[in-house]
Amino acid sequence: MSKIDVFVAPRPNPALIRAMTSVNRIVMLRGIPGFRDLLPFNRLAGLRGVANVRHIDFPDADLERLKANCGAGKATFITPNHPEFFTDWMIDKEIVSQVSPLTASWATNGVVNGLGRLMQKFWLANNLIAQIPGNSGAAKEHSVAWALKGHGVLLHPEGGVGWHANIVAPLLSGAVEMGLEALKRGRATDPDFKVWIAPVVWKLAFTGNVEAALAKECAYVEKSLNIERHATDTLPQRIHHIYSTLLTRDEAAWGMPSDEGQTYAERQQGLIIELARRLGESISPEAAITDTTELLRRARRWQRENTGDAEGQKQVRTLADAVQRLQRVGPWASTNPRITQEEIAEHLKRTRNDYCRGGLRDTMNRFIPQPAGPRCAYIRVPEALGLHEYAGSIEDAVAELHRRMQEAITSTVTELAAKGSFIFYPNPFYRH
Repeated sequence: MSKIDVFVAPRPNPALIRAMTSVNRIVMLRGIPGFRDLLPFNRLAGLRGVANVRHIDFPDADLERLKANCGAGKATFITPNHPEFFTDWMIDKEIVSQVSPLTASWATNGVVNGLGRLMQKFWLANNLIAQIPGNSGAAKEHSVAWALKGHGVLLHPEGGVGWHANIVAPLLSGAVEMGLEALKRGRATDPDFKVWIAPVVWKLAFTGNVEAALAKECAYVEKSLNIERHATDTLPQRIHHIYSTLLTRDEAAWGMPSDEGQTYAERQQGLIIELARRLGESISPEAAITDTTELLRRARRWQRENTGDAEGQKQVRTLADAVQRLQRVGPWASTNPRITQEEIAEHLKRTRNDYCRGGLRDTMNRFIPQPAGPRCAYIRVPEALGLHEYAGSIEDAVAELHRRMQEAITSTVTELAAKGSFIFYPNPFYRH
């Protein structure tokens, strides 16, 4: 077993955590006033703010609601949505610094353990827990023990970033499962012990018109992927053309016909169904698996259990990666007749992450994606789910958590739209 697959318990350093919180606010989020808006300084991410979040809208009522669910005498699992990579760490850290500074945060094992011994020591001192696929028992045990001490544990129940801030993806059950284990242990000594699953959602909105910057990034993607631009296309139409072209290439690569008379969503779904069928036959010929999430879970398990089958490993990995990548543009993309600049930016980041693999610039973009302009983060805290007073199943609790998070996101987006915070365009994915 490699070092990256071995759990190492975090060793939180309060002084380092406080220092990183201060650095986070200045360098990572807001930038340095006096420099962040002046050329050429605003071209330097460290001066303008790496995440370029100039303002944070975190109402006192929401902050107090979260504070009330944290602290001694209770176990709290904080569950934010996960719309954007890197910025998630920045905003999560800003939130927990105000409610539970020694909160332990889950992160991918590639970040915590995969960047060398010194970086591992740094992340462990920042109280990061490595999420190790297929080997998460020790991480869960540590999380429960830490939560029982009155410190929060933060993890993203959506799992990986999907780049769709308006939609909460189906949730994983880990937070609820750990919460129930903490409740059992806490009640063993205190019959009134409480366990909270505390959802948090945040939405980023540009503070001005960033179409020029988005068009520049779109041109970079077109050039990197060798996609010809149609001169008369609007910016949203260019995004649709990029995706349509990539889908045509995927269809050809897998020997599937391309029906130009169908909408993008219809063609995409047809390819996903066929690739999922092939994946299912590769890992379980005797059983038809119709749920894609379950299929991908079984594919990961098959890979762990069949390490000696090199050819099968390659086939299963390639099919699973293709299915997962294709379904990242979900039905939500074609639901609304209008699309915002924020959603255009998400399409571009998703495309660059999934398809652009040209060199250092693309690698840096995957780890530290740069926004098209200054933004405001709107943080909201839905009502926490008290497992100590919840009688439903794990599945019911996860569904209720999802409902609360999605309602909070939807109401926030509606509120911002009513205030004129978004710039809208016709959505080319709508019925096309």
